[in-house]
Amino acid sequence: MNFLHKQKNNEPFILLQLGINENGYEFASDIKTALSTTQGELEVVSSKLEKNLDFLNKLTPECDKTDYILSACSGALCGGIDVFLVGKPGESPIGEITDMWFANRTEDFARLCGWTGDKGNLSSAIRHLEKKFKIPYDQNGIGDIAKELLDLTPTNHHFKSLGHNPTILGLFFSILNQFTNTSHFVSEGELITFSKFDGGFHLEGKDLPSKLFCGFTNWFGHLISDMSGSSSSKGRGMGIPSPFWSWTNDIIAIKKKLNLPVGEFDKSINELALNIYKQGYDARFQTVQAIPVFVNELLVRFIYSIRRLVRYFSITKKDDRSFSLLWKSCEPFSNATIKRMLTVAHGTFCVIDAGDAIARGFATGGSSFNVTDFVLRLNIIGIGRFTISLYGETSRGLKRHGIKEDIIILKREKLILDDYVEGLKFLAEIYDDESLLLFTRELKESDMYVQAFEKSVILAEKRNVPKEEILRNKADIDSYFKGARKNNE
Repeated sequence: MNFLHKQKNNEPFILLQLGINENGYEFASDIKTALSTTQGELEVVSSKLEKNLDFLNKLTPECDKTDYILSACSGALCGGIDVFLVGKPGESPIGEITDMWFANRTEDFARLCGWTGDKGNLSSAIRHLEKKFKIPYDQNGIGDIAKELLDLTPTNHHFKSLGHNPTILGLFFSILNQFTNTSHFVSEGELITFSKFDGGFHLEGKDLPSKLFCGFTNWFGHLISDMSGSSSSKGRGMGIPSPFWSWTNDIIAIKKKLNLPVGEFDKSINELALNIYKQGYDARFQTVQAIPVFVNELLVRFIYSIRRLVRYFSITKKDDRSFSLLWKSCEPFSNATIKRMLTVAHGTFCVIDAGDAIARGFATGGSSFNVTDFVLRLNIIGIGRFTISLYGETSRGLKRHGIKEDIIILKREKLILDDYVEGLKFLAEIYDDESLLLFTRELKESDMYVQAFEKSVILAEKRNVPKEEILRNKADIDSYFKGARKNNE
């Protein structure tokens, strides 16, 4: 009989190959060995199942109704801050505070670089930094021909000049311009290069590494000097472009270098980025947009920690409390619950912000939709943060789906192994090979066996059984059964 495991009448049963020889019973495999091996496999499967269940719990949010409500309230509150206190450039109460903060940091950086002017004299500080970190591409107007090609003015030259872009590509073109004494500009979908407009420029450094270091230092220092506008600026000044919208220049520059056609969509987006920059959408204002998003993030994490802190002290006995358990219960990072709450909060924020931006776009557009006003009010930082949350939710959802399938397979495998182990234990009790061999050996060596056989001979003689038919020993029994087998055949 071969080993078999299946269902019969909805009941599992197990069959092992069983044989009998002159020494007793034997199995195709030793039951104890099979049982030990199977129990080892069962422990491995159980361990995998436990780990997958634990991982599934970590990926599954445990938010209750209050968590969702508080997260949505946080997003709504910060959305209100964005609508009424951030708004758009020129109409932002928080923006005025942020502009002052950047101006003070520019003066602080100038003092680190040797400036000795009076506090509050921003123009003097900027002028000192412009001289300290001189670059060859800082032209506001470069002649009539160039003006016709670029339409270069003090209000757009920081955006059109690639060296003024706070991006990796901006750093690349800045160092390239300093090494070659050139200027690169993007205007109306074209990449335009001018050579040696500053004949007195010289990049410091004796070898390539030192020149690269000086080039990076000049780029960074000059960006700081332009953060709050140039030394000749009146009023707020034109700062450096937003890191997000600078990519519209990067795309055009890359396509031109690769001889790829620049489409109308690329030109339209680049023109839109330039228009909002002219209206004050620079790196300073994008920092303003980050403030309500950051507050939303902190508020949700604070709410999560406070609720879990109260729960911890209410359900944990005083003797069982410890800092490690407290931190594990209240830690507002790296768990599915806080990430789900952040998704709700940032989603609510984006709904309120986008709704306000759309409404203002229609209100200021008259008979059409004002795209520029819509983009000025749309919080790009908030949308980016919400996108990250959505990506995380999708990733965790896919992982949960895969783990659930693995758990189903492991549970089935565990059930089969459990049945197999129970069957082996049952067979071990019934067909204990060693016990059977011991019984056979004891029976052969026992005097009772001999006495019983002799009594059967005496009984046959008293019953007048013919002498030739009485089986007096094992040889007579073997001869008798062999003869019977032959007759049957």
